[in-house]
Amino acid sequence: MDQRKILIIEDDVDLVDMLEMYLEDKNITIVKAYSSVDIPEDLSAIDLILLDINLPGNNGFEICKQLRERWLMPILFLSARVNEADKIEGLMLGGDDYITKPFSLDELYARIYTNLTRSDRVKYLSKNNQVRLIEGCVFSLNGVALDLTKSEFEILELLVNNPKQIFSKERIYDSLWGIDSFGNPQVVSEHIRNIRNKMAEVSDQEFIKTHWGLGYSWIG
Repeated sequence: MDQRKILIIEDDVDLVDMLEMYLEDKNITIVKAYSSVDIPEDLSAIDLILLDINLPGNNGFEICKQLRERWLMPILFLSARVNEADKIEGLMLGGDDYITKPFSLDELYARIYTNLTRSDRVKYLSKNNQVRLIEGCVFSLNGVALDLTKSEFEILELLVNNPKQIFSKERIYDSLWGIDSFGNPQVVSEHIRNIRNKMAEVSDQEFIKTHWGLGYSWIG
């Protein structure tokens, strides 16, 4: 597996140290948080989160709910709670998996690997949860799912994950189809126009700004 970074939110120091030692041998870098106050503000580099439930201050359920307001990386609960109600609550709040303690390290790694490789997830949500990219070429705006072509989705993915950065038509074209492909970058303008038309059916807000002579940027 390629180099990955995992955030472990767990107050058991010995368990965290053991997980760090094991997972670093699997080419995984560990970031530690022993309570909600230790969680970094910027999680854009985090690929997956291991989250305990019984934590000082905010518990794991509350933390998961807060994280899901901004981030879409997989969240795996680690908990000694074995009753079904807790498992259901964790999954309903946005958890991707629920692993009961004690667990084998090999099983944990298998679940981590599965969640990391299942499908790529876009790690961006607007602050008011207004805009959301979902796998499968679906774009959610104000709670309404807009069907996009694969190319439209990939253009949005590029812009949304790099807010306020200007991308020329040529750069967008090369990012999607490769610098060795034969085609006209002008097709990007057509895709942008189609994207805007679909978004305009739901919202009159401007999300993609045209910088004349330079390109496009996401300002949503």
